[in-house]
Amino acid sequence: MNPNNKEEKTNNNKVDYTIDFVTTSAISKIGYKFLGFYLPILWISGYMAVAIFFDVSMGVLRLTGSWIITMFLIPVWLFVLYFIFVFGIAFFTKAFIVMINMIHKPKEGVFRAEEGDQDFEFWRLRVELKKLVFWFMNNGPLTWIVMWGFRWMGIKVDFSSHMQDAWADGGFIEFGRNITVGQGAVVMSSMVIGKYLIIKKIILGDHTVVGGLSHISPGTVLGKESVVGAFSATIPSQNIEPRWIYLGPQFARKLKPNKYAEQRRDIIYERHVDDEIKYQVEQEVNIDEDKKKLLNNNSED
Repeated sequence: MNPNNKEEKTNNNKVDYTIDFVTTSAISKIGYKFLGFYLPILWISGYMAVAIFFDVSMGVLRLTGSWIITMFLIPVWLFVLYFIFVFGIAFFTKAFIVMINMIHKPKEGVFRAEEGDQDFEFWRLRVELKKLVFWFMNNGPLTWIVMWGFRWMGIKVDFSSHMQDAWADGGFIEFGRNITVGQGAVVMSSMVIGKYLIIKKIILGDHTVVGGLSHISPGTVLGKESVVGAFSATIPSQNIEPRWIYLGPQFARKLKPNKYAEQRRDIIYERHVDDEIKYQVEQEVNIDEDKKKLLNNNSED
């Protein structure tokens, strides 16, 4: 057997099985042809912020007749203008994405990760546009604006969840209630593995926790009150059982039950000390009927 052929085969295998995580948080190589979208978004957003500043400041000057008051308000204006600029970026980016989705609708599946493939090229375009919004949102001074940014970009999440200093793909992710994603964690509904792009929806059940610096792969489903520990990683389409703790740097494995899982709010535990018996007692919850569906009801699993 020719040694050169053997070496070439080995190199090909390395290419085929190399895991190249490509998400909104880490682009292995930036497609400069897509950066042309950044210029009009930043230009229009910045121009809008400056125009509002001059318009309002001139109004204050005409009203007060003094530059001192206008200059005194500059620190406040800088804070306000920052948010005008950031929200402008989010608005105009979303406008571009809506137009792009009308041309090529995003979809789940396995695609060829190569230049020229329409699914791959449009996916890269959406990722790089959303990355601009997420970067500004994550580096802002207010935590709630991060969740607003993810909602605006297409993630189903409410403000009961927390995702400060974490990254997530801007689509095919569904959050339950009271989700905590730790610092540095990445929730990836899309991933490039070797020569293939995988896009599959991720579902995070109610009261789940993703530890810091963890990686959630496409298709992962986290059951209610489950925990993926810090520095852990799920594999594509992995099912995390409800109320269990998983841990593992390459493949998160079932570790132990989550004894701190939140119990049903309409169930209390009573203990008979003499007989050493513990039993459940159902009680009425003082809550509106239309809100009871929001309870963490174990019977619905």
